[in-house]
Amino acid sequence: MIPSDDIDRVLGYALPYIQQHVTQQREQQSKRTPFILALTGLQGSGKTTWTSGLVRLLNDKYNLRTINVSLDDFYLPHDDLVQLRESNPGNKLLQMRGQPGTHDTALARDFLDSLPPPAEDLPSEILIPAFDKSQFHGEGDRIPRTNWQRVHISSTSGIDVLVLEGWCVGFQPLDEATIERKWQEARHQPVEEDAGLSTRTLRDHPLSSVLQINENLKTYCDLFLGPRHLDFLLHLDTDDLANVYRWRLQQEHALHRTKNEGMTDDEVVAFVKGYMPAYELYLDSVRAGIFNSLSVEEQARKGQLRVILDRKRRIVDVVMYR
Repeated sequence: MIPSDDIDRVLGYALPYIQQHVTQQREQQSKRTPFILALTGLQGSGKTTWTSGLVRLLNDKYNLRTINVSLDDFYLPHDDLVQLRESNPGNKLLQMRGQPGTHDTALARDFLDSLPPPAEDLPSEILIPAFDKSQFHGEGDRIPRTNWQRVHISSTSGIDVLVLEGWCVGFQPLDEATIERKWQEARHQPVEEDAGLSTRTLRDHPLSSVLQINENLKTYCDLFLGPRHLDFLLHLDTDDLANVYRWRLQQEHALHRTKNEGMTDDEVVAFVKGYMPAYELYLDSVRAGIFNSLSVEEQARKGQLRVILDRKRRIVDVVMYR
């Protein structure tokens, strides 16, 4: 369990940016847009717990109307996921949900476009998509639209903050030459002593597969996930990338104890390995700061925080980007 005091302390870094944005939005006459607080984190780092804590604090302690959505909620419906993997048999990265290319980008863009309240004082509502990962033996399927959460808004009662959570939120596409260089370097790395918890999986995939994922990520960033679309990035990181395996194994073991269901250890390791190539490609640029490509004026309105967690998910360091 993550102490609520830790979440509140971390939120304190983002709060001045949020309050400045909300104040400016309330003063202007045009449509109000919510502050996009992006939360990115490694598999098993506790993104769901952090998201719940942030939403609760922003609503209850700071009186800021806040909602949240996960990138997972924008996964393609099951039939489309099946079609995607069958049409890309040579790309192992697209054989399960998770990677860029397995989400409905049009749905994500439509959702974000629905957030500003109507200009006139007419009631409206936001529908928050949802995805059920338990369907089809764990492959998952989109929950019917009639069962999505509904949030009512108006010109005088809009959304102040949206917490957008996802494992690849903040990842930025690389140019083809950089992708190929990283891929070539990975192919010549020595074999790890503990290959079971490998953090060097990029070499296990053809270059064409990696380039396809990178192109999909570019589309995501152009439409809704790039730096210009986000206001603050909270990054849950670690001092040891192999912790991703350990955290996910802990989660599955807990699931077995409480519900007598979940993946086997081998299935967990295979699952995490499906995400590891993206960490190898994109974590360096996230750690360097995702807003560096923007103008000085734009950078001044945005912020980024890196929260470094140890094996037990305890905070060992906090790095604020200026």
